[in-house]
Amino acid sequence: MDKNEPQNWEPKIVAFLCNWCSYAGADLAGVSRLQYPPNVRIIRVPCSGRVNPLFILSALRNGADGVLVSGCHPGDCHYTSGNYAARRKFALLKRFLEYVGIEEGRVRFSWISASEGPQFAELIQKVTDDVKTLGPAERLVKEAT
Repeated sequence: MDKNEPQNWEPKIVAFLCNWCSYAGADLAGVSRLQYPPNVRIIRVPCSGRVNPLFILSALRNGADGVLVSGCHPGDCHYTSGNYAARRKFALLKRFLEYVGIEEGRVRFSWISASEGPQFAELIQKVTDDVKTLGPAERLVKEAT
């Protein structure tokens, strides 16, 4: 990207969405024809608790400008406590990302249920705007060969 043309830059965002709630919320946003930025690439996972922090680091390393992990609301996990495990992993990962210099807001964790299509669209808009404000990711990105 040319640093002199930031207005033309669009962020690449990877979203790991829980199959039962967040992915269904994204689907509801789509069938409801709600508008949100097309910058997000969705990866459907069985549960947010199954998202290994290395997946997030790998996404950042391979060129993602932002990462979103979204799961069921606490207490509503289809696997009983997967979202609690995800919340613990994310708390540790957040401190690690801070330590290595990744800006706050580049990686986000949220709860979206299957009936929250409008909230999903708002979340994607917010994540895109926040990452756009931060600019392209420069830390952890591997060099092009």
